[in-house]
Amino acid sequence: ISDIGFEMYQKILNEALQELREEEFKDLYTEDKSVDDMEFVQDCILETDLELLIPDTYVNQVAERLMLYQDLDNTKNQEHLDNYVVGLEDRFGPVPEVVNELIKSIELRWLAKRIGFEKLVIKSNKMFGYFVAKQTSPFYQSSIFTQVLSFIQTNPHGVKMNERNDKLRLIFDNVDGISSAIRNLNRIGVSLQSTPSNVK
Repeated sequence: ISDIGFEMYQKILNEALQELREEEFKDLYTEDKSVDDMEFVQDCILETDLELLIPDTYVNQVAERLMLYQDLDNTKNQEHLDNYVVGLEDRFGPVPEVVNELIKSIELRWLAKRIGFEKLVIKSNKMFGYFVAKQTSPFYQSSIFTQVLSFIQTNPHGVKMNERNDKLRLIFDNVDGISSAIRNLNRIGVSLQSTPSNVK
């Protein structure tokens, strides 16, 4: 714990427990909740060539910026995120657009996680969503995945699904920013309202 920090330790432990629930002890947990009540993704990683940062012209202390990044990454729900923005405005003034995009990227990760993406890549005006890696995951029997498939069938232009290196991914064209990415994922119709309050 002292080497990696308590939060990282907790994250690794939660992932290990989730894996045990889904594989070795899945028979014990199938009666407790339906497939649609399960949380399939622990966290969604976002990779992008977009500029998402807190500039030094807004917060000039390096240590303070690092703390703000950590606080932002630890927001658990929309209320926490709204409070974070209010705190920024109180301390540093109106939030610049580049910081707004950074804040929206947290909402994007929540939505992507809810849809079943473990990783989201936004580069060169395209967005790649990588689904749960384990082919045996109950995610692929969920109503969310069924909804994704239905979305692809009714939107044949600008969206496609393929498999690469044994990873199933959804590809969107013409994604030029975080707001555009959120709009595209919202088209799938999966609500964030049903996301657990402990979402990260």
